[in-house]
Amino acid sequence: MPILTPQADSPPDTLKVAARPAQIAREYGPFDGCSAVHGVTHDGDHVWAAVGEKLIAIDPDSGQVARTLDHSGDAGTAFDGKHLYQIAESRIDKIDPANGRVLLSIPAPGKGSDSGMAWADGSLWVGQYRERKIHQVDPETGRVLRTIESNRFVTGVTWVEGELWHGTWEGDESELRRIDPHSGDVKERLRMPPGTGISGLESDRADLFYCGGGGSGKLRAVKRPRA
Repeated sequence: MPILTPQADSPPDTLKVAARPAQIAREYGPFDGCSAVHGVTHDGDHVWAAVGEKLIAIDPDSGQVARTLDHSGDAGTAFDGKHLYQIAESRIDKIDPANGRVLLSIPAPGKGSDSGMAWADGSLWVGQYRERKIHQVDPETGRVLRTIESNRFVTGVTWVEGELWHGTWEGDESELRRIDPHSGDVKERLRMPPGTGISGLESDRADLFYCGGGGSGKLRAVKRPRA
């Protein structure tokens, strides 16, 4: 899909859950030769970002690029504990991170209108951008197992400790939202500063979310709220 751009057709905000300000812990980038961040994941050590013609692995402590794989990606990125998954146009590639070799390709559910991807419980969870949906997908066949509706564009997806979060970006507004994984009801909202979009989302399985910054070329670490 093309670089995410703000849209002006946002539906009225009728949610009963009040948004709280997102706490940005750190900003990274923009990175040399990278004009946009399209997808984000975390392998336990590094934050991987799809930046167009390549995937880069960023050391979250130093902010430096530790590795680069020559693989194009224009939307979500995920990690299953062993392999990377990358959306490239209308397909999802399963990639060996050791050498960048593509092991399998399956169709993306949005057929090119996808954005955001995560791995959890043996499934891929793929956002379908303007359709405001999140699909649970079989990683071997690409078959859609079920679909969750949102009322905002989906621009990133992640699971952490049994919680499903997704990023939104419409107009000048962008949020991280925790939703009920069955009904899609919004349970929690973290509002990003105006003009700070989210294109790709992943947790570090601890206290941070990593958010792609779209055409800014930046990556942002956001504090995950604790109950």
